[in-house]
Amino acid sequence: MDKISICLLTYNSDKLLHEVIKPILLIADEIIVVDSGSTDNTLSICRQYTLSPVFNPYITHAQQMNFAISLATHDWVLCLDSDEIADDVLVNEIKKLKNIKINNIKVAYRIPRYWFVLNEPVKTMYPISSPDYPIRLFNRQSAKFNNSPVDDAVEGALMTLILNGRINHYTFHSIHEIFSKLNTYTTRLVKYKDIKPSLARGIISAIGAFFKWYIFTGAWKKGKVGVVTGTYATLYSFLKYFKAWYYDKH
Repeated sequence: MDKISICLLTYNSDKLLHEVIKPILLIADEIIVVDSGSTDNTLSICRQYTLSPVFNPYITHAQQMNFAISLATHDWVLCLDSDEIADDVLVNEIKKLKNIKINNIKVAYRIPRYWFVLNEPVKTMYPISSPDYPIRLFNRQSAKFNNSPVDDAVEGALMTLILNGRINHYTFHSIHEIFSKLNTYTTRLVKYKDIKPSLARGIISAIGAFFKWYIFTGAWKKGKVGVVTGTYATLYSFLKYFKAWYYDKH
């Protein structure tokens, strides 16, 4: 594999940025930081590690990540968000890979990603179960992020392998952030995808989501965090149809 460029997206990321950067320094031959307009200490923290963030206005996560990939010097890229922390096992696994000659650029690597909400581990975060296994390490000559406006993914690789180790994904640090992103995600979904404008479907979908993502997954056992994730799933399921209905011009 030789050399790896790590592509890191930031936006007001100072809360976890030290923990995110330190492990990847051990494996990166280059770190590309693309920032979408941080107003906190994100940029100064990057400079402490001699990293020079490149500004790019945010449209979608996929477009932002593909832009970062386009800036990379090396074809093998590891793509991370600024709330994802690699553990020691993953770092050592990637170190081993770098010492192996990989001739097949169609190989891509999935990394187990464990989700944390309000700093607590969860088993589900609509519409994802934890851990999930996103492709994050791949050759940019054979794969890239698709154009999905929400929950995008890497496409193009013909064969994937799962790496040892894990990424800890610390999403949603406050109730305010949860509802803010809930509003942003559902608006973006309606804007870019063909969602049927139907209040009835929204109500039915919300009821189904409540039972599936709160009752049947056992989220109700998780106390307040379980209520948060269950509420998120229920509202997300309703709002995407409600907003489609509200903005429908027919």
